[in-house]
Amino acid sequence: MTAMPSQHIHLIAACGTGMGSLAGMLKASGHHVTGSDQHVYPPMSTQLEALGIPLYQGFSAAHLEPRPDLVIVGNAVSRDNAEAVATEQAGIPAMSFPQALAHFFIQERHAVVVTGTHGKSTTTALIAWFLQHAGYEPGFFVGAVMRNIDGTFGLGQGAHFVVEGDEYDSAYFDKGPKFLHYRPRTAVLTSLEFDHADIYRDLDHVRSAFARFVPLLPTDGCLVACHDAPHVHSLLATTPMSAPVQTYGLEAGADWQAVSWPTDARGTHITVTRYGQPFGTFTSPLYGPHNVQNVLATIAVTHRLGLSPVQIAAGLATYAHIKRRCEVRGVARGVTVLDDFAHHPTAVRVTLEGVRQAYPGARLWAVFEPRSATSRRAVFQHEFAEAFRAADHVLVADVYQHREQLAQEARFSPQTLVETLRAAGVGAWFYATTEDIVQHLCREAQATDVVVVMSNGGFDNIHQRVLTALEQPA
Repeated sequence: MTAMPSQHIHLIAACGTGMGSLAGMLKASGHHVTGSDQHVYPPMSTQLEALGIPLYQGFSAAHLEPRPDLVIVGNAVSRDNAEAVATEQAGIPAMSFPQALAHFFIQERHAVVVTGTHGKSTTTALIAWFLQHAGYEPGFFVGAVMRNIDGTFGLGQGAHFVVEGDEYDSAYFDKGPKFLHYRPRTAVLTSLEFDHADIYRDLDHVRSAFARFVPLLPTDGCLVACHDAPHVHSLLATTPMSAPVQTYGLEAGADWQAVSWPTDARGTHITVTRYGQPFGTFTSPLYGPHNVQNVLATIAVTHRLGLSPVQIAAGLATYAHIKRRCEVRGVARGVTVLDDFAHHPTAVRVTLEGVRQAYPGARLWAVFEPRSATSRRAVFQHEFAEAFRAADHVLVADVYQHREQLAQEARFSPQTLVETLRAAGVGAWFYATTEDIVQHLCREAQATDVVVVMSNGGFDNIHQRVLTALEQPA
């Protein structure tokens, strides 16, 4: 990787997970980094301060003094933001987050870009860890905290850079998906479904973004694509591309197939074939068919990059997963509380199926906060009801009050979800406050129960509040 001279780089909206991690990478690379955000709050604010990165509260042209060499603009920043306006007026060079990540860290390295509606963070973390454990010293950028390193990135000095490729837009001046900037040589396509309803109209609109991505792969590259995903099939059948494709999946016909995946207390034991021939059996600490698919994608990618089955097995055996993916937050009064990021009906369903495998026989509570741009909308009202039928009991919070106000008819209805689940025989309740949910769990949860909290945000620290309340004397 070519070294760059040190610069003063300022990040507008620096406290987002991606922007904060990029700030840390730039600081670790020797640059002088400053940042600002409307709401400077932990954990990112404390992480950046610990790295010696000054953070300004709010947005002001004064934060561009002394004049930085470069401004990086987060995708939450609007065109009329005071610092964005001052940047343009002063003629200071500006980049979007993905432009900067590619410019400073990917460069000429072999980019491994993981894309898809679901499973991106897990698959990116798996690939990065396998390569690191095997001594490849990759650079990597993951959209969640890897427990193996207690961080989201690694600079690395090796030939590869592994990055989670998000289909969300890049900046107000760069409305294309982030993954278009990452110069892919090897790519993963895990799935393709409608999501991000605030920027995509429908499934075809989402599909068009991926149709722009896969032709970027060069002829000496490779696309590793999920055989089990029907919309991935149709995309590949209709999109011209020059790179070869390897497929993976649980269904017959995949180039890389999991032919069995029994589970026990040690994990999931995945027997893998490659083009119909035995490749190996691998023990994964992760549960659920969706995680079998994520591991398969990782095996296909890392084998192509040179890892042996023995190296792959060793990487998987030492993998500690990422935070907020069925992360155990604690056990109190015999009740296990898990934290999960699921906020799309498919993610809800496969997460609950995985928890069933990890905790056989346990009574399963799902606690859901409709918080993401898609889950706050009515578009998946029916699908959420189907997904939550995998739980024994469901507690639903009110729709998160976001700065984007939706018309009543466009909003997801927690009350309707509860009514639909009750009609299907599932115990379900709507509560307007987090405290009411905590009290319900304290009254009704029993030893050996498992509580899965599902939200893409902090959810009023409900995980710790439930644990604390359960620990109180009855």
